[in-house]
Amino acid sequence: MKSTPFTRKTILVLAGFFITTSLFSQKTEIQVLSAVVKDAVIPNAQVIFQKNGETSITATTDSQGKISIASPFGGVDDASVTIIIKKEGYSTLVTKGPCNKLVYAISPTMKTLDGLRVVLSWNGTPQDLDSHLSFEGNHIFFQQKTGTKANLDVDDTDGFGPETITVEKKEAGKKYVYAVHNFSEMSKIDNTSLSSISNAKVYVYIGNTLIKTYQVPTGSKKGNLWTVFMIDENGNFVDINTFNNSSSTLNTGLQLEAYLESNETFAQSAASMANIQESINVNSQGEAAYHQGDLEGSVTFYQRAIELDPNNDQAYSNLGLSFQKLNREAEAIWANRKAIALAHGADEKVVKASSHFNIAKIYEKKGQWQDALNHFTLAKSFNANTAYDNGIKRMKEKLRQN
Repeated sequence: MKSTPFTRKTILVLAGFFITTSLFSQKTEIQVLSAVVKDAVIPNAQVIFQKNGETSITATTDSQGKISIASPFGGVDDASVTIIIKKEGYSTLVTKGPCNKLVYAISPTMKTLDGLRVVLSWNGTPQDLDSHLSFEGNHIFFQQKTGTKANLDVDDTDGFGPETITVEKKEAGKKYVYAVHNFSEMSKIDNTSLSSISNAKVYVYIGNTLIKTYQVPTGSKKGNLWTVFMIDENGNFVDINTFNNSSSTLNTGLQLEAYLESNETFAQSAASMANIQESINVNSQGEAAYHQGDLEGSVTFYQRAIELDPNNDQAYSNLGLSFQKLNREAEAIWANRKAIALAHGADEKVVKASSHFNIAKIYEKKGQWQDALNHFTLAKSFNANTAYDNGIKRMKEKLRQN
């Protein structure tokens, strides 16, 4: 077991895993670590506790990355408490309680437009879960920690995680597939531990934002290999969530390669009619916040709308615009790509054209002329607009100059 301040009772988490603790405890103790440097503590992080109807409580981690304070809100550590952890240079973490005697791992802000970070945490049983990322010519995992602009930052073998894979720059037009393998029980066919007891969670960061959280499907799914998601050729995240058996790391690699070579489509979860309508309402609240100049507030509303209905293309398009106004360009590109993938109906071509245009403008701002040209050209392919023509002309001139 790795050394932590709470020894065997500690659950190392990115967004918080529950451990049993006395309801009568009057102290709340938390430690904050880096998600990318093994066991590196994070001092001077701001930890904020919030609960409806109560005044927020704030603490700051010490030189060991710890806080120890009188338990907020009457000393009852419950799921109604929201924990927010902030640190300059790191993505803000927002999660729910209980939180006492937990360790949280936060992710440094990524600087590249096409980078991403994937972090795995679990309950500690099975003891050894492994992260695997496969893309053309590459299989990143504990035996091959580096690849083409991607690497395994942290490998954990004694429970809880985190395991962290960072892609510095995704290659355009290439698929990426990510999976979690129950290495501890890889010889056991149709084993259900991964689904039934691991409580595994996968967190995906882009730029300064946690943009996706995957909870392992429960219900005793059979198999020791959970293939979580794919990023398609256009940079769009596609949920897979399938279980298979893998008796070796070689077999795991072969299975992931099969996903890369396949043209199979995966059905995405559909929201209930009630959630779809609520998503529309929350999206409208986001638009109101945006027009009032509350960009951060609009992001919160749009993210909530997407939680309610993952297929709300308008919410993704709006989210991309708010991110762009906030100079969070990597997140804006991701949101616009999702809007393109979901666009449908009478406005499909207009949405796709405008989203490609927005992406092109971000690449142009960063001096990535070829990427910008590609997206200006795609925008024009969906809708005629002089702005697209002018963008194409500017990028061709820039490329000739270079």
